[in-house]
Amino acid sequence: MNEKKKLSGAAKASYGLGAVGKDMVYMLSASYILYYFQDILGVSAVAMGAILMAARIFDAFNDPIMGMVVAKTKTKFGKFRPWLLIGTVTNAIILYMMFTAPPTLSGSGLIVYAAVTYILWGVTYTMMDIPYWSMIPAFTEGGKEREGLTTLARSCAGVGSALITIVTVMSVSALGRMFGGNDITDREVERVGFSYFSLGVAVLFILFTVICCLNVKEKSTVDMDSPSIKEMFGALIRNDQAMAVVVAIVIVNCSIYITSNLVIYFFKYDFGGVDWRGAYTLFSTFGGGMQILAMMLLYPFLRRFFTSIKIYYISMGMAIAGYISLLALASTSMTNVYLLFIPGFFIFAANGMLSVITTVFLANTVDYGELKNGRRDESVIFSMQTFVVKLASGVSAFIAALSLQILALSNDTAETEAALDYSLGVSGMQKMGLRMTMTIIPIAGLLFAIFWFSKKYILTDEKIEEIASEIENKKKKIA
Repeated sequence: MNEKKKLSGAAKASYGLGAVGKDMVYMLSASYILYYFQDILGVSAVAMGAILMAARIFDAFNDPIMGMVVAKTKTKFGKFRPWLLIGTVTNAIILYMMFTAPPTLSGSGLIVYAAVTYILWGVTYTMMDIPYWSMIPAFTEGGKEREGLTTLARSCAGVGSALITIVTVMSVSALGRMFGGNDITDREVERVGFSYFSLGVAVLFILFTVICCLNVKEKSTVDMDSPSIKEMFGALIRNDQAMAVVVAIVIVNCSIYITSNLVIYFFKYDFGGVDWRGAYTLFSTFGGGMQILAMMLLYPFLRRFFTSIKIYYISMGMAIAGYISLLALASTSMTNVYLLFIPGFFIFAANGMLSVITTVFLANTVDYGELKNGRRDESVIFSMQTFVVKLASGVSAFIAALSLQILALSNDTAETEAALDYSLGVSGMQKMGLRMTMTIIPIAGLLFAIFWFSKKYILTDEKIEEIASEIENKKKKIA
């Protein structure tokens, strides 16, 4: 019997590098596309909100379709790598086009350009993302090797997201000055800067994926399980506990994403100051670090003393406390960014733990469904996680954009662009409206999620052990 060859260190590193590149691209689009088109180019916030919501919902439904296409692919280079490379190259090109809108476009022409490029970006990203995660069984032997690689890739994806969060705003400003000159407006600096920055990210994305494709070989042909939309919703209808978790995920993510969409506007138009970019970067760096530490250290620590359900409520309480303290601090005349680390700690740490806990809860619903319905809908239920995250992303983007429209908050609001302190051109009413949108709406969403979850979710640790025991007994009887 031949000994199975273990995955090399180069292959693991290359696969992780691919995750860094793809999440750099994702974070750039997710965090800055609204800001780029609405604040810099002047596209209507309502129009952008509608585009972002429609595109993300379409993208969520597009995932299963792309999964079926990949599943039926057969080439001499394998099932996954051709789509991974094709999707990366096309997505990188669309990314650069999306952040390099022609200066001559305006009005409806710019809206159409934003809609077309963003929808195409979503389609091509799915073209690359689905095969990236689905190819793991094709070059690993399962067990610890597969789990370890998945953990590595998730960690590398977090690094990619964190890099973009930390460097984007300052890099855009520096590149805009470098290639646009010193005699242009700050808005033009950002427009030029985003073009060159997106080009750099796109090039790195292609380079990292090429390295991944060259060093990661598909050892075997695997049957890829790609559930349809009908199967996903069918599994939810059959499994009331999966429905409870999915609804909670949508509400929690919507609440938190609203704040993440608006935080750059808060620093630019409310917190203000000439060095608002530096303050935003510092806060984002702290927040990203806290989120990762909460996932890796805080959750495992708390799990020693509390059940997952109790940690869920602790996390929700932390997030609500963070939003209340953020509203209180923002309503004062404070100008010290380090004070914002207090609400930042609670909100980001809670978000990190919730991302782990909801995955655990979904896993629990698989066993529950097997006992209740006599079938394990594992792949179907976990496919719902990606679906609902994208759905929540679209809804939250629309709410954030709608609030910007109502508040009439954009670059045009600033009266002193030359001084670069945009907060001087914003009224107290506008600032308070922004603060309340970032805090009160998320608090209301989180309170509803707590109420919903407490009424619907019944899978305590004791119940899970009971279910596992019943399933084991059934298997023994069959055997």
